[in-house]
Amino acid sequence: MRTLPTTLAWVAEGTDLCRKAVADLDEESYGAPSLLPGWTRKHVVAHVAANARALRNLMHWARTGEPTPMYSSPEQRLADIESGAQLPAAWLTAWFEESAQLLAYAMAELTEEQWRAEVLTAQGRTVPASEVPWMRTREVMVHAVDLGTGIRFADLPEEFCAELRHEIVGKRGSDTVPTVQGGNADITAYLAGRPYTGVTAGDGSPAQPLTPWL
Repeated sequence: MRTLPTTLAWVAEGTDLCRKAVADLDEESYGAPSLLPGWTRKHVVAHVAANARALRNLMHWARTGEPTPMYSSPEQRLADIESGAQLPAAWLTAWFEESAQLLAYAMAELTEEQWRAEVLTAQGRTVPASEVPWMRTREVMVHAVDLGTGIRFADLPEEFCAELRHEIVGKRGSDTVPTVQGGNADITAYLAGRPYTGVTAGDGSPAQPLTPWL
């Protein structure tokens, strides 16, 4: 079972993976398609940066008790991604770095009691603030892969992948997710609706792809 110290460490590790993925991207390669249909790499990085800012709102909520939603509206969330995707490469990377650092600072400020404070996610779920590092972990780990620069699910911590598999099956519905066989990393990619290899159904036939999750 994941713990707060574990997820905080995963946030840092996933952020470093994203940093590695964008480190050598120039304007042209930044604008190339990501592994997510319809999104360039710029869209992915803009989403990750905007997500950090949104989750910092939840840290403020937990620390002060003042309700501060992640986003003012779904439309604002999409607009932030689109506007961020239009930024020059250097500016977008700077936004990613700044937003990640400010979120790290905000997380470091919370006391044990404040981590237990309840906040509201963008999906309308009431969760303890201690859930926020896991929410961020999913974003930075999975989207590091989505950037399509060579980072794979096999490069992510297996403990994280195991937690992710469990969560995705629960959210997709165990009765709707077929039983498949393959390596753990590829099964994680398959469940997340990302490119995979060697995943087969129970009868040995190729597993049918799932829609992207997250």
